Amino acid sequence: MFKKTKSLIGLDIGSSSVKAVELKKSRTGYELVSYGVEALAQDTVVDGAIMDAPAVAEKIVAIFDREKIKSKDVATSVSGHSVIVKRVTMPLMTEEELYDRIQEEASQHIPFDIADVNLSYQIMETTESQLDVLLVAVKKDKILNHTNVLAQAGKVPVVVDIDAFALQNCYEVNYEPDPSQVVALLNIGATVMNIAIVRGDVPLFTRDVSVGGNQYTDALQKELDLSFEDAENLKTGGTHAGVSEEQRTSILRSVSDILILEIQKTFDFFRATASGENIRQIMVSGGTARVPGLLDLLKDEFAMTVEELYPFRKVAINPARHDEAQLRELAPRLVIATGLALRSFDTP
Repeated sequence: MFKKTKSLIGLDIGSSSVKAVELKKSRTGYELVSYGVEALAQDTVVDGAIMDAPAVAEKIVAIFDREKIKSKDVATSVSGHSVIVKRVTMPLMTEEELYDRIQEEASQHIPFDIADVNLSYQIMETTESQLDVLLVAVKKDKILNHTNVLAQAGKVPVVVDIDAFALQNCYEVNYEPDPSQVVALLNIGATVMNIAIVRGDVPLFTRDVSVGGNQYTDALQKELDLSFEDAENLKTGGTHAGVSEEQRTSILRSVSDILILEIQKTFDFFRATASGENIRQIMVSGGTARVPGLLDLLKDEFAMTVEELYPFRKVAINPARHDEAQLRELAPRLVIATGLALRSFDTP
């Protein structure tokens, strides 16, 4: 999962859409080559599991054909309950000794049979007497669920990452964080919210929570007796005959409160387990970042700076090839795909 490679297309298979981003190295850093988004029908992907593989493969092929993407090599990512990320402390040892010991150590921290997971690890910090090791385990059937779809689409999965690390990668490259500042990165998709708490470029804590934008849509549908399409339109700032602004705001607020409660619980748990670490800023991405009023609610609730993470802050956009206004409109949804595309280069 931490492997580096060349010329990869970042491919993010979410619950509501498939997103692809292609980057190239430029003299000043990175340049956007192509990007694409294809919407998925409801229940095509549920809680990160691909339920209708042919439909997803078809959307992947559609993006590659439309954007004329030639490379077949992709970096994709997974999230949810089948993904475990843990920081563990081990006695100081050589890399060879660590390689021999890691499975035994992992089996104490991972709630799955070790034979059923793909395991990866990275040494984060070393002191005179101990190692701080980041363990990542993903159930093999979860990875197969994604790689089989890619094979159907004629693509080669060179890297399988996890959403939280792709999110962090995108943030690091674009914002060059202060090594001492602790920031919470929230990627709020349709059904899953990825939370990554980082200090500079060091991952401190990650959690995937089963809440997201679909809960807003569901609430609007039920409360106002609307179709899915009309509820989606209202959620993203549109209007509907017979629905007042007060009604919409009240329903959106009730769902935002559920979301904020999950974030608060995560922050409380982090503070209880990471002594002396104080979160200073929140960066938000994912399609749900644009729900009216959410960022202001986060500012009020947590009393800190909250901003939308822009994945192309340090990526050159050629105006002859791309409409920057359209790109900014889609930007929050392209963060994970951009973080994955950056795996082509020598980034952490």
